[in-house]
Amino acid sequence: MSKDRLTRSRARFAAAQALYQMDLSGEDTDQVVDEFLSHRLGFDRDGEQGEALAEADETLFRAIVNGVVGKQVEIDKSLASALSEGWPLERIDATLRALLRAATFELLGTADTPARVILDEYVKVADAFFGGAEVGFANGVLNTLARRTRPAEFGLPAT
Repeated sequence: MSKDRLTRSRARFAAAQALYQMDLSGEDTDQVVDEFLSHRLGFDRDGEQGEALAEADETLFRAIVNGVVGKQVEIDKSLASALSEGWPLERIDATLRALLRAATFELLGTADTPARVILDEYVKVADAFFGGAEVGFANGVLNTLARRTRPAEFGLPAT
């Protein structure tokens, strides 16, 4: 994996963590972003300079977190439309919900990143957090959203 791709992957992973933290704690966006930039990105799990989240793309990290917060109503509506009836977004595990929101933001708002790359990246994030059925669930929801929001990239007619 190229260094640029690795730094973007780390940013996506960290953004999902930050969104999860904000969802559970109700902390302010700027406060959480600042915490991640000063105390988590570039540090390992023991708080030492390390590789765990080192060299994450800080610009992408900030864009995802701020973008999800700024467009959360639109993002949540898109996600809700991709879920099976009887599965409200609030029923989904908070970590899974955070990564689905981050991925949806990228699908809706960053046309310069191919949908397949976004899908691949966030399925890997899901696998890092969960493994098992949640990975398949995330893949299914994100595939549905990607095909709806970017049909041309999948050779589908525009709806």
